[in-house]
Amino acid sequence: MRQAIFLTSPELWQRGHGPDHPLRPMRLKRTVELLDEFEALEAPNVQVIAPRLPTEDELALFHTREYINAVRSLSKGETHPPAYRFGFGPGDNPVFSGMFDTEALKVGSALVGAEMLVNDECQVAFSYSGGLHHAGPNFASGFCVFNDAAVVIHWLIGQGLRVAYVDIDVHHGDGVQDAFYNTDQVLTISLHQSGRTLFPGTGFVHEAGIGDGEGYSVNVPLPPHTDDEVYLWAFNQVAPPLVNRFKPDILVTQLGVDTHYLDPLASLALTTHGQKALFEELSHLSPCWLALGGGGYNLDVVPRSWALAFGVMSEQPLPEKLPPRYRATYGGEWLEDHQSPHINDHIRTLTRRRVEEVVEMVKERHHLT
Repeated sequence: MRQAIFLTSPELWQRGHGPDHPLRPMRLKRTVELLDEFEALEAPNVQVIAPRLPTEDELALFHTREYINAVRSLSKGETHPPAYRFGFGPGDNPVFSGMFDTEALKVGSALVGAEMLVNDECQVAFSYSGGLHHAGPNFASGFCVFNDAAVVIHWLIGQGLRVAYVDIDVHHGDGVQDAFYNTDQVLTISLHQSGRTLFPGTGFVHEAGIGDGEGYSVNVPLPPHTDDEVYLWAFNQVAPPLVNRFKPDILVTQLGVDTHYLDPLASLALTTHGQKALFEELSHLSPCWLALGGGGYNLDVVPRSWALAFGVMSEQPLPEKLPPRYRATYGGEWLEDHQSPHINDHIRTLTRRRVEEVVEMVKERHHLT
């Protein structure tokens, strides 16, 4: 069995963006509780590892020193520099007490996972608190303060490794794409709901890289109502052949589960069955796999989806029924969905046709036959 690392600490969910914010730390706590009650973290091939804070030099692999210092100051309640200069303010990116340590710890989590993979201490590592793919070098964006994916990929490049990054969050992985838009050392692939209908309004097929990076940024924008069958077809048409052609040393994935049909912030139509199948497809792309978390805003869905993800990573089949104590605390009965979205045949047909058109455009753009 693969040696699997799960990176977690209660410090990851003790602070957050506020009680009315969609990115609720409780989703992390509930994921750990569910895996605990399944005894999935006690398997002989699994280690639970606490993350560490990154150094400032590590954060500066992607972020500017000015921004790092600003986040540190703002999280202490200081009013200079002004928050708006760095993308903070009411709405998506509020300043909160302790923000620097909590968000930096998510970067440190990814770095610990990468270090253990590079040192052959494991084959897969799940830093489920991260996947904060919207943050830029000097600004917060889309609930993301520090971009753990961009930092850790820069670190991996520094070790002389070629990295394939596959992002299955419902939102385009714009911050990671931008970070590596002009290099051929990183292949970025993002499948997401089209920017025509969803934040951040980017991620179109023509965004394919520049200079040395031409052809190494790949986007598959999907229409609302894309379901399990159509999504998996599109994924398999694009991601495996491109990753196999690229021949990465390591796979980094962003496993946002806001693709689920019950997610309140988006309009794709996956179920946990489709998400699990997707995790299984990802598991075949590289023997060395660093998985990051990401979006997901339905508290009943996220722990189940990420438990399924870690079950795939650690090669553990999980029981069909939720554990009794978890059910008593949070409700629900089944690990996997027993219902699916209702999409009428006309919309289903139109959606499939549009996805086929998008995939054909991607294949032409990236020379896939």
